[in-house]
Amino acid sequence: MLIDDLNWRYATKKMDAGKAVPDDKVQAILDALRLAPTSSGLQPFEVFVVTNKDVRAKLAEAAYGQQQLVDGSHVLVFAAWDDYTDERIDMVRDETGEARGGVSDTIKEYYKNLKGNYVGRGTEVNFQHAARQAYIALGVAMVAAAEQKVDATPMEGFEPEKFDDILGLRAKGLKSVCILPLGYRAQEGDWLQGQAKVRRDPAILFTTVD
Repeated sequence: MLIDDLNWRYATKKMDAGKAVPDDKVQAILDALRLAPTSSGLQPFEVFVVTNKDVRAKLAEAAYGQQQLVDGSHVLVFAAWDDYTDERIDMVRDETGEARGGVSDTIKEYYKNLKGNYVGRGTEVNFQHAARQAYIALGVAMVAAAEQKVDATPMEGFEPEKFDDILGLRAKGLKSVCILPLGYRAQEGDWLQGQAKVRRDPAILFTTVD
């Protein structure tokens, strides 16, 4: 079933502006990406679910006019932490303690070590690390969208600084890294629809080390 879903999906080039993704399907996608694994379980990013048409139009301008942001009904903007800090890691530590019946000595030591490894090693290094965690969640969101038979188009083709301005991300200590418009494929006008899915030959892509 999963393979069927992945064969069904493609990076939709034209969305049907007359069809909106139902709330329950969007929530299923969000639930899945929330469960995505991340390094040390820190989830160092936030996801902005943009449905406002005017805001999506502004985002589309900052994405070189890509109409999926306008014709789709939702745009997910993945915004990574701009750095790791003591406060952010302590926040995750406390959330972990709350979920597991208290902040044990083991939990305290684990997050103390994380702070020793992450905090102070360089803002750009930390941002890039956080961005990679957001991409893991992006991948899970695309698989979840396929399972829900919702079209999704992952994009890096946008101007992050403009997105950050439009969504007020700098004040939150966040930087946009990737986006995922959600909607339904249009019946006409999408040059990619119906084309054979092309992936590299397994014999080239996979190497088995016995």
